[in-house]
Amino acid sequence: MTENEIQEIFNVYNRIKPEIEEKIRWFTKTGIELNRTKILNEICFCILTPQSRAEVCWRCIEELNKSKILYSGTKKQIQKYLKGVRFYRTKAESIIMARSSLQKVINILKKEKDPLKIRQYLVKNIRGFGMKEATHFLRNIGKSDNLAILDRHILRKLQRIKVIQEIPTSVSVKKYQEIEKNMQRFANRIQIPVSHLDFIFWYQETGRIFK
Repeated sequence: MTENEIQEIFNVYNRIKPEIEEKIRWFTKTGIELNRTKILNEICFCILTPQSRAEVCWRCIEELNKSKILYSGTKKQIQKYLKGVRFYRTKAESIIMARSSLQKVINILKKEKDPLKIRQYLVKNIRGFGMKEATHFLRNIGKSDNLAILDRHILRKLQRIKVIQEIPTSVSVKKYQEIEKNMQRFANRIQIPVSHLDFIFWYQETGRIFK
């Protein structure tokens, strides 16, 4: 990695740091309040995101909220609101299953402080959650700590700056943890928190900050 690439990371960071900090404050507030509606929104948003645009997914959640379908709708009713979301039939079913698990998730969030253990629980118990989705959810409620959201944008950036040699064709739990540790070491070296670095890389790849 060249000095110019490191400097560019810091240039972007200095430019968007206030917005990052505001996002994290908002996420942390959600995690402290543990409002059932907000927690379900974030779970369902992360269920929708694989291979779909984040903005489209969040718009679907907002529409499902307005119609009250998110909390009580049938699979077919939910499907109608998932326009632009890939695998919408499967994801609609996963949303219904997530509703029935909501209180258990909230109980875990209240009792468990270790984000690694919470993530492990989510991956095991929430259909549609892999390591990335579980970490994304935890970040969006201010509980991800030093964990990394390894989506395709982040992986491309990590390869470009030689934190990883190649982008794996599939990401097992073991491979995810390996790449995550590499990103954590890099973040520690340049002294930018992983949770902030995720926003920086996303911004560099997409030109925007979102959820």
